[in-house]
Amino acid sequence: MAEAPIGLSWAPKLPSLTSAGGSSSKKGSAPTQSIDAKDSLWRPSSELVDGLFVPPRDPRKLNKMARKNVKDTTGKGWFDMPAPTITPELKKDLEILQLRHVMDPKRHFKRSGKSKALPKYFQVGTVIAPASEFYSSRLTKQEQKTTLVDELLSDPKLKNYRMRKVREIQETRTPGGNQKWKNKGRQTFKRAKDRRK
Repeated sequence: MAEAPIGLSWAPKLPSLTSAGGSSSKKGSAPTQSIDAKDSLWRPSSELVDGLFVPPRDPRKLNKMARKNVKDTTGKGWFDMPAPTITPELKKDLEILQLRHVMDPKRHFKRSGKSKALPKYFQVGTVIAPASEFYSSRLTKQEQKTTLVDELLSDPKLKNYRMRKVREIQETRTPGGNQKWKNKGRQTFKRAKDRRK
């Protein structure tokens, strides 16, 4: 017997095309080679053959498959930064970053633009405070949260600022002269008594 050459070799297993009754020697005996119904059926070239994928012959389909397999990146100019999958937490963080010009009165940021669409390519990092800033600009463990939104909601200074702004907006939008919306509890009863006199 000849030895197999070094390397990989593969040959497809094709069904034999002999007839069912052609190889029998006796009249009543069963045929020596039986053909399975599955193997004798014709299959399109895009299906698996012996567990291996056979690509389609149409070049348009090949190009479409190649485009699906290419990773979505920014390109060589931006070091092939991939487009990450957007989770609900990431989506909230991106929306907060777009509204950062509203959040803090002391800091002024350039607006991200009129488009409300979230960025497609971005990277998220973790800030590691150096040992020299242990007391000056480090967040304590109580202040550290899992997401940016949780940090902003738990900050007491920003909470007071938000409450004050909401109050100002409510005062400007309430109708002038009509003070009934402020009446609460016993005071309304007293005011009604005064009006009767």
